[in-house]
Amino acid sequence: MGPEKILSDLIKINTVNPPGNEIEAAIYLKNLFEQAGVPGEIIETEKGRGNFIARMGSGSKSLLFLSHLDVVPAGDGWDFDPFSGEIRDGMVLGRGALDCKGLVAAEAFAFLRLAKEKTPLNGTLIFAATADEESGGNFGVKRLLQDFPEKLQADFAVNEGAEEPLTLHGKTIFFTQVGEKGTAWVRLTAKGVSCHGSIPTLGDNAVIKMVRALNALAENQPQVVLIPEVKFMIQKLSDIMGENIGVDEHNVDTVLDNFEDRSFAETLRAMTRMTVSPNEVQGGSKTNVVPDVCSSNIDIRILPGQDQHYVLEKLRRYIGEEISIEMPNYHHPTFSSSQTGHYEAIVRATREVAGEDVICLPCISTGATDSRFLREAGIPSYGIGHMAEGFDRELWNTVHGKNEQIEMASLQLKASFLEKLARQYLI
Repeated sequence: MGPEKILSDLIKINTVNPPGNEIEAAIYLKNLFEQAGVPGEIIETEKGRGNFIARMGSGSKSLLFLSHLDVVPAGDGWDFDPFSGEIRDGMVLGRGALDCKGLVAAEAFAFLRLAKEKTPLNGTLIFAATADEESGGNFGVKRLLQDFPEKLQADFAVNEGAEEPLTLHGKTIFFTQVGEKGTAWVRLTAKGVSCHGSIPTLGDNAVIKMVRALNALAENQPQVVLIPEVKFMIQKLSDIMGENIGVDEHNVDTVLDNFEDRSFAETLRAMTRMTVSPNEVQGGSKTNVVPDVCSSNIDIRILPGQDQHYVLEKLRRYIGEEISIEMPNYHHPTFSSSQTGHYEAIVRATREVAGEDVICLPCISTGATDSRFLREAGIPSYGIGHMAEGFDRELWNTVHGKNEQIEMASLQLKASFLEKLARQYLI
């Protein structure tokens, strides 16, 4: 059974979160592993929220293959059944093909292939397909680390999270995610005085106060901060493009403006600064009533080295003291060093399967994965986005969108990479 068949089977199991129901996918994996003679266990953190864990080998070293079983809702407008798992024209179709059941399938296939060959391991290989990544990890990795930390303990982990490979001026570039931006969601509230809308000067319009505050945020762009790994990555990309310029905080935007791929350029730009996006505004109850309160929810993402105090200081500087600030959702940035043997092992395995001439660069994620929980627990975690040569970059837009699908060739490359990594590190 190839990784494409495992993925197809997993897609057919509806694990849309909420409610998740990952237990069905966990049972499928448990049966699959048992058929191959590999025992595994299901940890049900809450009814229906299943996490499957298996391990083989023994010794002083340990490597964790991490992935998640839940998917986001499919929505309408697909060209095919999002839960068909159809294999057609070299593709596997359906919700989760890229995020993240494709990685589940590749990790399972690599693990079971090593088991089938009875490969002697000088260490332990751990497979963990978990619940609830799409809704915060409370029933998945976060809970497992709280209640069963020994189950996931490893020297380092491989997970989702990197940018997909890029072809730039004839060079193929693979990325490894070494860190994630933190989340600092903020709620601003402006208070005013109500009155009749026909005589607005008798009141104090809270909506106008909020508009001024949001305009101030829009006019004051966050400071550019190049952490070493991001600076190294952008410098290498700039060199490949023949820019012949030393990238720094003053010229990085000019460098990024030269990228033809605007989506990729803006992703890189978000790696170079705190981002501030006012995404919800609520104010007023009736057209003829001056509102006495207005609020706005703002999505703020921060870089490694920044924290909630940094966010609050910047906001106060921009919007003044009159607007109140709450931070209902905060999670600090996380980071794993690229100056380690674990990172180098990933680079070597990548070049083994993708070609010795590929360029491997570190990156950070603008969003979040379960790797943040591992890093907080002291387990270095690295994200991959490995895809086969010639893959269609437009497919990445189907993640959390319509018509999600993955090439069989990319699944097979992921599985080959994971097998090579395990062999290199644990044999």
